[in-house]
Amino acid sequence: MNTTRKTPAVRQGSYPPGWRNSAGWTYFIMLLASAAALIVSFVLSAETLQLARHPNQALGCDVNGTLSCTTVAQSWQSEIVKFQGLSYPNAFFGIAAESVFVTIAVIGLAKVVVPRWFALCTWLGGLVALAYSYWLTSQSLFVIHALCPWCLGLMVATTIQFMALSHATVTVQQLPKRSSKLYTYYRLHYDLMADVVWIVLVATVILVKDGAALLG
Repeated sequence: MNTTRKTPAVRQGSYPPGWRNSAGWTYFIMLLASAAALIVSFVLSAETLQLARHPNQALGCDVNGTLSCTTVAQSWQSEIVKFQGLSYPNAFFGIAAESVFVTIAVIGLAKVVVPRWFALCTWLGGLVALAYSYWLTSQSLFVIHALCPWCLGLMVATTIQFMALSHATVTVQQLPKRSSKLYTYYRLHYDLMADVVWIVLVATVILVKDGAALLG
């Protein structure tokens, strides 16, 4: 007699138990993170316009040579999209992208049923936003050798946004379909440990690279 226990497949429409896996909680966290990222994007856009009007004037978030918004804003990495001789600040695209994520979070909170392709595209969009944010942070750390406080805040908000979006994609949208391993991952709250390790690793890299200047 075979007594081997098998992990049950996840049935469509059945979610891991607990309030952390509900649409209300996952999309609420996403909404908070997306709203924070949207506000930071507005601030960065305003500072970009201020620097364009007064190129010789330092921005208010300049603390020292390492923690300097002006240095980052004057680098080519802050305006990588160029078209017909004009360059467009990254912050402008941040406003557009985060407005979309805020809307998606509200839709999720309203428990509106969306097509699977839409949920997948949403997650891929979140992944692209995260990768873009981390690329900009790596450029600040290792190429520009200066950090923008607002940019760091945007990176943190984007990270939490992606964590919440991934959580909702699996537990609420049930993607990928019938994934018992991911079901168990969130049911047993392994994601909490993974998220904490992720954030600690990012903070450690920043502190090891520029900790003396940031804390001094």
